Amino acid sequence: MVGYPETLTDPSYRGQILVCTYPLIGNYGVPPKVFKDNLLTNYESDAIQCRGLIVSNYSYEYSHWSAERSLNEWLSDEKIPAITGIDTRMLTRNLREKGTMLGKIVIDENQKLEFTDPNKTNLVSEVSVKEPVEYKKGTKKIILVDCGTKNNIIRAFLGRDITVIRVPYDYDYSHIKADGILLSNGPGDPKMNIATIESAAKAMERNIPILGICLGSQILALAAGADTYKLKYGHRGLNQPCNEMGTKRSYITSQNHGYAVHSDSLPQDWREWFINDNDGTNEGLLHISKPFFAAQFHPEASPGPDDSEFIFDMFVRAISQSPSLNLPKGEVEKIVAL
Repeated sequence: MVGYPETLTDPSYRGQILVCTYPLIGNYGVPPKVFKDNLLTNYESDAIQCRGLIVSNYSYEYSHWSAERSLNEWLSDEKIPAITGIDTRMLTRNLREKGTMLGKIVIDENQKLEFTDPNKTNLVSEVSVKEPVEYKKGTKKIILVDCGTKNNIIRAFLGRDITVIRVPYDYDYSHIKADGILLSNGPGDPKMNIATIESAAKAMERNIPILGICLGSQILALAAGADTYKLKYGHRGLNQPCNEMGTKRSYITSQNHGYAVHSDSLPQDWREWFINDNDGTNEGLLHISKPFFAAQFHPEASPGPDDSEFIFDMFVRAISQSPSLNLPKGEVEKIVAL
């Protein structure tokens, strides 16, 4: 219904065709590209990340005080195919019955139907930054391992006066001294990111606070020795209920993932933190004695509910207990400041 600028630019949607179940899309256009703290506002990355868009009814006339152009113009400028006039709710019911499947937008009926499975490629390498980037704020620093991070995750920490050092997914950050490590969201199969998993395992040996979000939760689990698997349906949308273990609290969360952590494979010192109230699958994990924890959903929302944003505050409290350390000499020159 709302939030398609954020959703279309979410790197977690890389390689996917996005189907909007709300029947009318495009009626408020697309906002202008405005930067704040060297990040685009109203967008989760610098470009559209999905491979295609399917809507039921497209609104050719848009009306919003901040709109700069139409959704159609934006898609055309970035060469992203889209199609309207599709019964998206019927399509959704088919996907819910048969499970996630490969798809293709076909214009020519005589076109040969060849499919490419995006999960067999390293999608993270396509959306991660190529060089380290620093977003300066407060004295406390975190390393954000960029597997396809959303801008709003960075904004969440800048708003909490935390300096963010954003590094590529396969970057060896063991020489960078910081107060915490964030493993970001991202697309695809977590097992494709071998270097990221190995670096996370090394980081755990240092007992430095670590937070995983979405794909980052799966990577943290793999680094700890657990296993992951592909979900039949995946969890998509802004209304996924997650129950916090040991409490009667349920949070409505924003999600987009097709893989999950095998709960039974968690090592002895790890526990489930959240489970999905619909299917009982894992939605978060934590270590019983060390500052390692992760959420499968998106606490930064954007778009979506912000019920679970307290997780960022938990992480900030964890890193505030560790001494603030500066980067070693020579490392600053390697940081590509925006």
